[in-house]
Amino acid sequence: MANILAIDTSSAWCSVALSLGDKAPEFKHEAVSAGASQLLLPWVETLLANAKLSLKDLDAIAIGIGPGAFTGVRLGVAAVQGLAVSNNLPVISVCSLDAIAAQIISTNSYKMSKPQRFMIAVDARMEEIYWANYESQATQLPKRVSDIHLTKPEDLHFDGLQLIAGSALNAYSSRLPIFAGSRDGEISISALGVLECAKQSFKEGLQVDVRLLEPMYVRNKVAFTTAERELGMR
Repeated sequence: MANILAIDTSSAWCSVALSLGDKAPEFKHEAVSAGASQLLLPWVETLLANAKLSLKDLDAIAIGIGPGAFTGVRLGVAAVQGLAVSNNLPVISVCSLDAIAAQIISTNSYKMSKPQRFMIAVDARMEEIYWANYESQATQLPKRVSDIHLTKPEDLHFDGLQLIAGSALNAYSSRLPIFAGSRDGEISISALGVLECAKQSFKEGLQVDVRLLEPMYVRNKVAFTTAERELGMR
């Protein structure tokens, strides 16, 4: 089994996980406001020390590349670039929505609804939602079967879906179209989801040179102007 370090700072959480073969992964996950830059590298050192490993013992480093918080995504990518370059390690890019889809399959909401198709929808701020549709697989992680979209809450379409999950459910509950299926508004991205995606990617040989690592930006504009904020936009 590969030794993979997984990192995600694309949300309001700083999250780090380390795979240890067949053992449960080392894991640290904490809500932060602007403190991820102070926590991230010390957490990496702590997890490696607990496992009696060094960076050179790793087979790859995985990173959640977004879409998500602009500053957080850049922080995580920059940290992984530094770690990978200095230790000559390949990297594995993981879409944030894919990571959440990997996590959802172990939740009660997924097990009870047994969806063939479902949507991951997360709050993108600025009155918009990042979302994508997924198809459940018998022996692998869910497969993304749509592009990653950025839309207003009212513009989502739930045809053919049995489950919707992600932070958008709570952020825009009054603005979403009617949906009769199952919901999970509590799940959010963590390094464990990034790690699960990375394990599958590593088996498929999808790790790449760190020079190819880039954030995933679905939106070009990252903040409202002062005038827009005065009009009551978030």
